[in-house]
Amino acid sequence: MRTERVGLIGVAIALLVGALLALLSGTGPGGAPATAASTVSYPPLLKWVLWGTLGLFAAVAVAWVVLTYVVGAGYEPPPIEYGPETVQVRILTVDAESVVQRTVDSLPDALADVHVVAEEPLDVAGATVHAVPDAFECTAVRKGRAIEWARRELETDREFVLYLDEDSLVESFEGLPDADVVQLQERPRRTGSVLSHLADVYRMGVQLEQRAFARLSIPLFAWGGGIAVRSELEDAVTWDRETLVEDTAFVWAAFEEHDADFALASAVCRNEAPPSLYEIAQQRRRWAAGNLQAASMLPARYRLLTRIRNCAWALSPIVTLVAVPLSLLGVVVYGGLFVLLSALLAAFTVFWYLRGVFVYGRERLTLALATPLAPLVTVVHSMGTVAGILAPPDGFRVTTKTGGD
Repeated sequence: MRTERVGLIGVAIALLVGALLALLSGTGPGGAPATAASTVSYPPLLKWVLWGTLGLFAAVAVAWVVLTYVVGAGYEPPPIEYGPETVQVRILTVDAESVVQRTVDSLPDALADVHVVAEEPLDVAGATVHAVPDAFECTAVRKGRAIEWARRELETDREFVLYLDEDSLVESFEGLPDADVVQLQERPRRTGSVLSHLADVYRMGVQLEQRAFARLSIPLFAWGGGIAVRSELEDAVTWDRETLVEDTAFVWAAFEEHDADFALASAVCRNEAPPSLYEIAQQRRRWAAGNLQAASMLPARYRLLTRIRNCAWALSPIVTLVAVPLSLLGVVVYGGLFVLLSALLAAFTVFWYLRGVFVYGRERLTLALATPLAPLVTVVHSMGTVAGILAPPDGFRVTTKTGGD
């Protein structure tokens, strides 16, 4: 389709921009020799690291702009065509009974077919609880294993199955549009660490690119905390694959093998931001490692884009915490191009944070006051990604939920 070609052309341009900037670094700091006034000498390796990072992050920033404001331009959630009576809800948990109860209580009365799929027997009012038998075996692991058991064992004549995480408080839900995969939007709420919450606010700004996914042949990622899939498609694709990112892997398989279509819904879930820096690091670690591993099922162009994006997010703090401070000296040492690019990319990180703030309604003012912390927030957002690339986890780790506000 035309928008798909525009998106891929934009990505190609972005990568060329990154390559050009890297080449410029080889002609001397900032593409020009240092002036005689310079008394500071930086190691060549530092120059390559800084320019390589700036080039990579610039490429991803350009690709994001193309996806969000060219491919995704004018996208609005499609009209609702299937009411709540056509949806079966399945809430996934290990054993967080009180957390699940709040999620069930948040559901509108029209969502009457509600099931909780847990690892242990629970007592949850307003839902039918199922414990996955220890003897059940399949290729999928942990959360994916529970979803696959539910797919096989829970009968439904509903058009859609809506999957929610144990902490996904449904803020609004009137029904679903006519699409095979419908992604609900998220709005993480603070339950512990302030920096952890701010990192998720930052992520909401970046996630604006989701509005382009309906116009791509394959969405770049999925969020399993609030996602509806057509029952017929679920049975065709299944969840039976070993992966750390069962939601994204399912969507990639659905689009690559079954020509599915995607819609971003207007419905919102108020999920929990990880309660501590350790928890958010482990969450991001799993996401990064899982995406890189699952990328093998993608076409080459998407596989390359996914890997470049992960590396760029891992290195992004270098822009605000290293490149920008050095660029103050770079007027002499690295030249004007380094200064300009550093400032532009730093502005992108601030923009993403502020764009995330924008979705929070009455909380906007309070969150906006934390804008000076944006450089630190990028570190919190990316530190787990670094770990996921360098030291992938051995297995699936569930992010701790508190059940708080």
